[in-house]
Amino acid sequence: MALLTDLAGAADAERERGANSNYAHYRIVPARHPGRALGSLFAAVVIAAVLYSVLTNPRWGWPVFAEWFFAEPVLAGLGRTLLLTALATVSGSLLGTGLALARVSKSPLLASLSFGYIWLLRSIPLIVLLLVLNNLGYLYETITLSVPFTDTVFLNYPMTQLLTPFAAAFLGLTLNQSAFFAEIVRGGILSVDHGQHEAAAALGLPRSRQAFRIVLPQAMRSILPTGFNEIIGLAKSTSMVYVLALPELFYTVQVIYRRNLEVIPLLMVATIWYLVIMTGLSIAQHYIERYFSKGAVRNPDPLPFQAIFSRFRRPLSDIPAATAGKTGFRDAHVFRPGGAVHVHGISKSFGSLKVLDDVELNLPAGSVTAILGPSGSGKSTLLRTINHLERVDDGFISIDGDLVGYRQKGDTLYELKEKDILKRRADIGMVFQNFNLFPHLTVLENLVEAPLHVRGLGRDEAIRLAHELITRVGLSDKINAYPRQLSGGQQQRVAIARSLALRPKVLLFDEPTSALDPELVGEVLDVIKELARTGTTLVIVTHEIGFAREVADTVVFMEAGRVLEQGPPARIFNEAQHPRMREFLARVL
Repeated sequence: MALLTDLAGAADAERERGANSNYAHYRIVPARHPGRALGSLFAAVVIAAVLYSVLTNPRWGWPVFAEWFFAEPVLAGLGRTLLLTALATVSGSLLGTGLALARVSKSPLLASLSFGYIWLLRSIPLIVLLLVLNNLGYLYETITLSVPFTDTVFLNYPMTQLLTPFAAAFLGLTLNQSAFFAEIVRGGILSVDHGQHEAAAALGLPRSRQAFRIVLPQAMRSILPTGFNEIIGLAKSTSMVYVLALPELFYTVQVIYRRNLEVIPLLMVATIWYLVIMTGLSIAQHYIERYFSKGAVRNPDPLPFQAIFSRFRRPLSDIPAATAGKTGFRDAHVFRPGGAVHVHGISKSFGSLKVLDDVELNLPAGSVTAILGPSGSGKSTLLRTINHLERVDDGFISIDGDLVGYRQKGDTLYELKEKDILKRRADIGMVFQNFNLFPHLTVLENLVEAPLHVRGLGRDEAIRLAHELITRVGLSDKINAYPRQLSGGQQQRVAIARSLALRPKVLLFDEPTSALDPELVGEVLDVIKELARTGTTLVIVTHEIGFAREVADTVVFMEAGRVLEQGPPARIFNEAQHPRMREFLARVL
């Protein structure tokens, strides 16, 4: 009987809980944090005590402070401080960026010269540098521009008249700033993922465009915090020019308090003005950092007045009616005929490790080739040699008879200069394993970058092409999104469209699905299957055996840098000749 009563009570309680399952009428009591309240109270007491002490102590001399804060000599000194800060910031930043690019250049002499400059200028104290520059007229009485070993003189000017105290201060601050800023910029460049450099190079973008459009904008997120620290330090370092008797803010304040003996009030005048300068720089830093964080967050906050400024920008074209709703590539007219790829006995080593050993392949125009093999077999290295991202030690590669990365003269091959390699690389598109989209550019900007600056297309034509390609990969609604706002499968489809925007003869895929979740693999493979019917030559490194069997014309199996077997999928998968190939298939099928 008691058991039945308990069961009935439990059932009533369950019904009561079901009836009260809507919690909307419940009052929520936030958790209390007494430690936070005590900390806030302590901070308030400290702030109040400091303010009371400063404002009520007559020895601070606030009437004298008010008298001199907007005085004409102080404002004149403030103006020189601001002018020196602005000029040295611009010139030092430009010179420092050039020095950083020189340090990461492939010229040993240029890199060494940049390193020596940075080492020297960072070693010399600023005050010593200013004094040396101010006395440069003692070492060199005149500055002369002439034709060496002749009497022809174009310019002969007294050094003391040329290097005034202001000029010496400007030059000294610039030289000092550039040395420190160069290392900040170099650190930012090194922080950019190497895949971004490779993606820009694979698109054939000129080196200057790679640096200033792709690498430096991404490096700015690392550069800005420490860079603004240097600028703030520069603004304070202008006080050092007092040794040149240049009446900037601090020197002007010194002159005044030596006359009226009101030291503390005048020092407070300088202090408050420096605080105003630092506050302005900090606000500028905040908004500049937000600007360069484009693409770094999924839901960025709009910048101040962004809606107003966007009205004055030229709007991007809408999706052309001719391409709207068309997906796939069966009826597309954006492709060029595929190119024949000939790999002539190439070898490649990394130190003592030989990753490619006398590889020979002939891939017909318009063919689809799948390269299989265990990890470390040299598949990706072979793919990267086709577009000359990796330079081979022996052998060569040609597309439609044109050498990749070289020119032939008799029996000798001469490697092309970088700018010529970039031009030829534009015919060989590449889709990377990790997408390597440019995160600070929208989908549309990713797609139009290479057509505009490599193929020389007009802006409207490049935009129309981008809209057509992004529609055909099924992402027309993502045209203005940033890569971070897309799924992995969507990013890879955008990467495919970006490569197609150059209308390449050959398209290389480096394990295009290995970085994707299993449920996203299908959407990327469907796009590649569509591409296989367009006549573009495709070379695909993949672990997707079923995909290779269905799509490829030729299957290549590699191990230890060698091609062990190649042939049509039907023979390779059903009648493999090489025992290592049969062993590999037995494990993966």
